[in-house]
Amino acid sequence: MKKAPLVAIPLVLFLMLVVFLFKGLFSDPRELDSQVKDKTLPPFSLPDLMNPDTTYTPEDLKGQVTILNVWGVWCVTCAVEMPYLTQLKNEHDVHIVGLYFDQDLDPDFGTKTLTRVQQEVVEMLSRYGNPYAFNIFDVYRDTSLDLGVTGAPEHFVIDASGIIRMHHIGDINERVWRNKIGPLYEKLRNESLNDLANEVSEPAE
Repeated sequence: MKKAPLVAIPLVLFLMLVVFLFKGLFSDPRELDSQVKDKTLPPFSLPDLMNPDTTYTPEDLKGQVTILNVWGVWCVTCAVEMPYLTQLKNEHDVHIVGLYFDQDLDPDFGTKTLTRVQQEVVEMLSRYGNPYAFNIFDVYRDTSLDLGVTGAPEHFVIDASGIIRMHHIGDINERVWRNKIGPLYEKLRNESLNDLANEVSEPAE
């Protein structure tokens, strides 16, 4: 009788393994919980990709709802989604900011020059469309790491106060925008406009 619990251990472990594999089989890797959701953007001070003398901080993303798009010219899926992102910018006035990093650029050893990176970016944006208000150059990828980025493209929906409200892994296409990101973006933008209108209508003391 005392051996019964020992006999049951392999069965319990097997059942736990089955449950784990079952959950993994039907889970969507794009729906992973983000540790930065509902938190403010992590601090950074990074240059503009095309104009390095200009520096951006999280304060520059406040005041309007923003989609922060992590991308690179080396990313095939980024090229695929770029025409649709450009359409969102041109037809729906969606504010998109790029967070760019380059896999082949080594800031310490100069594997690729900044000039070459800029040329490749210009070529890609000319070919597929430019959805960006501007591009922040994540030189050492520190900000991407702070955001929990695992690849590209990834997107962060940021409200007008600088709070990350959604982290989407993968491309944005018409279906994703219509069913997932678009409704939140419009909700946040309406809230921002209402807050602004309330501030304007409040009588001065």
